Amino acid sequence: MAPVFTVASHFAGRAETVRATYDAILKAARALGPLEEDPKKTSIHLNRQTAFAGVATRKASLILTLKSATDVASPRIRKREQASANRWHLEMELAAPKDVDREIKAWLKRAYALAG
Repeated sequence: MAPVFTVASHFAGRAETVRATYDAILKAARALGPLEEDPKKTSIHLNRQTAFAGVATRKASLILTLKSATDVASPRIRKREQASANRWHLEMELAAPKDVDREIKAWLKRAYALAG
């Protein structure tokens, strides 16, 4: 039988701020419309019709990966990958709920729109 991954299992042994930061991302994403949390082995996907965000937890922070139609020039983006001609995956590290600011929410909104 395949192992079952849960949202809660991703936060075991993590700092409380990691869960609080995830909750801030979730709140911002849910303000955009319906979504599904889809826990995988190494991350939690946030799905509309397709995945628009991925969250991988670390001890004291989390890695948020967002889908984008273009590359984004920002020092907050620590890794960028062109997935196809019109699709980018942008990765940023967030350590506290306050990191889910206006800029992150704008990127989240664009990612959500792409997944519809």
